[in-house]
Order: sequence, then C-alpha cells, then structure tokens
Amino acid sequence: MYKNLIRPLLFKVDPEKVHHLTTSALKTGFQLPLAKSITRGMFQVTDKRLERNVFGLTFPNPVGLAAGFDKDARMIDEFAELGFGFIEIGTLTPKPQSGNPKPRLFRLPQDGAIINRMGFNNEGVDQAVERLRNRKSNVIVGGNIGKNKVTPNEQALQDYLYCFDALYDVVDYFVVNVSSPNTPDLRALQEKEPLRDLLSNLQNRNQGKNRPKPLLLKIAPDLNQAQLDDIVEIAAQTQLSGVIGTNTTISRAGLQTQGQRITEIGAGGLSGKPLTSASTQVIRYLRQQLPEEIRIVGVGGIMTAEDAVEKLEAGADLVQLYTGFIYEGPALIKQINQRLLR
Repeated sequence: MYKNLIRPLLFKVDPEKVHHLTTSALKTGFQLPLAKSITRGMFQVTDKRLERNVFGLTFPNPVGLAAGFDKDARMIDEFAELGFGFIEIGTLTPKPQSGNPKPRLFRLPQDGAIINRMGFNNEGVDQAVERLRNRKSNVIVGGNIGKNKVTPNEQALQDYLYCFDALYDVVDYFVVNVSSPNTPDLRALQEKEPLRDLLSNLQNRNQGKNRPKPLLLKIAPDLNQAQLDDIVEIAAQTQLSGVIGTNTTISRAGLQTQGQRITEIGAGGLSGKPLTSASTQVIRYLRQQLPEEIRIVGVGGIMTAEDAVEKLEAGADLVQLYTGFIYEGPALIKQINQRLLR
C-alpha cells in the first residue's frame, strides 16, 4: 500500500516538507486508541534469534534508523513502534543552526536515490537532551555528534566534547561524524593526524567516565585504500568500538537521472541505490583489515532485504536505513528481519 498509494502522493510534495508532515502525522496518529498495537502487529518482528550483542549492548534486531532522519530526537518513541532495533539521532551540534539554504533535499526517483545538503540543521544538543530525558521507549539510541559550521577545524574538538558530555547520560553509544560533505572543510578532519587527535581526545574523555560508552566513527564511501588503511590504524590505536560505513557520497557516477537535472541540483551527498555497491565494498575491506573486536555498522543503499543480507555477509554486525526507508516504507524493516529469520 505504501509504494502504490502513499508514496506517489508524498513524492508530489517538496521532500523536506513531506518529512515534517509525515513525522507530525505519525506522532499525532499514535495518540489514537489502538494505533500503537496495530502498528506493532503490522511491522514489528519479535524473535530472540534476531538479537545481536554488539558493543556490549543487546539489540533486539539488527535493523536501525540512520542518523539524519530524527536529528533532534523528536520521534524516538514513534520510530521504536515501527520495529527498529535501534535509532541514531543527530547529527547534533553544540549550538542550534539552520543548516544550508533551501531547497536542500532532492529525490532522484529514476535512481532510487536522494541528494541532500542539509548542513547539520538541528536545534542544538541541549534541546535533544531534554527530549531524550522524557522519552518513554527503552529502544537503544545512538548520539551522532558534529561541529557547528562556524567553528574552525582547529577548534572542532571542543564542539565534539561539548556534545559528548551533554549526551553522555541519555544515549547508549556515540558516533563521531567527520564525513558529511555538507559542512565546509568537515571532511578534512578525516585526514590521518586531525582524526587521530580528535578520536584520542574523545576516547580519553570517554575512558574517564565511570562507565565508558561505545565510541564509533562514521566514514565516507569516497576514501581511497590508503585512507581506509589510515582509518583502520587509527581505529585500532584509539580503541574504537566500531566504524559506520558509510555516509553519503559526492560521486555522481552511473546515475540514470538526466545530467542537466543533476547539474541543477548541485552539491550534496548522494544516498540510496547508487551507493549500495560502494558501501558494501568499504564494509568488506574494513572487515578484512580491522581487528575482530571493532564492529561494523553497514549503511548505504539498503533498498531491499537482500541488500541488508549482503551488508551483513560482507562483515557488518548491524545495518541502518535511511533512503530505503523513504522509498520502501516501514515494511522494509519487517522484510529484513523476516528474511534474516528464514
């Protein structure tokens, strides 16, 4: 019903407006009698065989919602009802910021893809903390953290530490985002020495806590082998719990959408089906090179249950949805979990 009836209607409206409309409708709808129980029956798959113990956390199933969809932690309880095994909020920054000028979110239906240049738009980490303190669901939540656009890279560490400290008591794991293409110069923090310094300092702060939290790094799919080898080295040196592969790509190779349309859209990160193979290749390489104790979360172009299985077989321990969730609807969560049980 989603693909044949609901999606065609949603795709007639500006993508960013649709996002706000649908999340608002979901929140309102769940206040109706029986709405939650009906939703659970439609989408949740509960089976002990789906459980995964990763980073010392027990995930009820390995299918999560990727960062970017619920930046400000407004929809934790509602998305938990759809059957996600975990939810990643953010990317959050110390100060609120509006992000890049609109329009900044574009669909490529011919490619099963999205281009976004949102620019870490969020209400600031402190607002998200208040919402997380008041949530009702006990779903596992990850905190994806970044820096404000106006913060120079030389001072980026302070932004990451601020977000880490603010979120520490209300999230289950952390993700360091240095791989978004939509904040100027952010990807420079992926270079070897800046990245080592950033992660070392964050890990020192983490290890100084009574109960350190899993610390993960989210990387781009556009890194070459030498850069991936640097990631492997630094992840081991800083004793990361995991790596998320991958963020969106700046590549436009192989798209079916007309070139003129791609030029009109301009800059931004590409997600969805065109990213499927590239992200899987990164996952496979990381799994071959990383120490066994460093786990991998696979994200990028999971549009079908088979795509998820491919990521897991390549070496991912968990997977996350974003564009596939938009194109296929919440049924995709159920389809993946049912496929894993088979």
